[in-house]
Amino acid sequence: MSKTGQARVLTPEQFAQLLRVIQEHRYPEKNTALVQISFKLGLRVQEIALLQIKDVAELGTEASGQRSFKLREIVALPAAYTKGADALKRSKSTYQRRRISFSVHDFHQLVQRIETMAKAGADIKPEDFYPEVKKHRGKSRDLPMNDVALRTAIDNHLVIRLAAHQSVKRTDPLFLTQNGGPYSPNTLQEHFALMQRHWAGIERASSHSGRRTLMTNIIHEQKKSVKVAQKIAGHVSPSTTLIYEEPPEESLKEALQDAGYKYVG
Repeated sequence: MSKTGQARVLTPEQFAQLLRVIQEHRYPEKNTALVQISFKLGLRVQEIALLQIKDVAELGTEASGQRSFKLREIVALPAAYTKGADALKRSKSTYQRRRISFSVHDFHQLVQRIETMAKAGADIKPEDFYPEVKKHRGKSRDLPMNDVALRTAIDNHLVIRLAAHQSVKRTDPLFLTQNGGPYSPNTLQEHFALMQRHWAGIERASSHSGRRTLMTNIIHEQKKSVKVAQKIAGHVSPSTTLIYEEPPEESLKEALQDAGYKYVG
C-alpha cells in the first residue's frame, strides 16, 4: 500500500520543463547539476548534500588560472553518506522512534522487574528500560555515471565551481549555498521544493521526486528487476524497493480518463 503524500513522479514533459525554468534563475549550472544527479542517479537529498568533489571528479593541476579536472566513470558512495548516518560530522540527523514492537512475555517480565525495584526503593529512570533501537548502518554503492546529460551538467558546474575557488581541495563539498557554505539536508530539501514547485509549478514535487521518478522508471518503463532497482537505490531490504512497484500516477490518470460507462441519450 502506498504512503499518503508521496513525492510526485515527474513525467518527461515535467522534467524538461524543470530544466528549462532553471535557466531563467541564478546559478543555472549548479541547479542543473543538482537536478540531474537527483533524477539520473537517484541519490537521497542527504547524499547529495554530502557529495565531495572527489566523489565525481579527479582534480588536476592549475593552468592559466583554471583548475583542470576529469570526471569519474563511477560515483562510489560510501556507507556514511546514506540515510541515518552521521557523515563528516556536519549532517547529523535526529530520529525519533514513535512506535515499537515488543513481546508480551518480555514486557510482563519488565513490569515485574520495575515493581521489584520500586519496592526496594531503587532509583528508577525510564530511559534505562527503553528497548534498543537498531540504527541504520548505511549501505555503500557504486553508480555508473554514463548518462550524457548528467556528465555535461556536472562538468559545467565544476568549471564554474573551480574558477570561483581555485584553491579548492578534493574533499571540499561539490555544491555550495549562495553564502558559500555546504548545504544541510534540510536546506537542500527546501531548495529542491523551490525549483520544482515554485519555479516549475509541479505540485507535490519534492527532493525525493528525482529518486522516486528514477526507481519508477527502472521498474515500470525499463522492466528491470527489483534487485537492480534495490542496488541502485541502496536499500538494505528489497521490501523497501517493492514500494516502487506501484503504478505511477500517470498510469492511474490514464486508467481513470475513460473509466466507467458512457451515457447514451
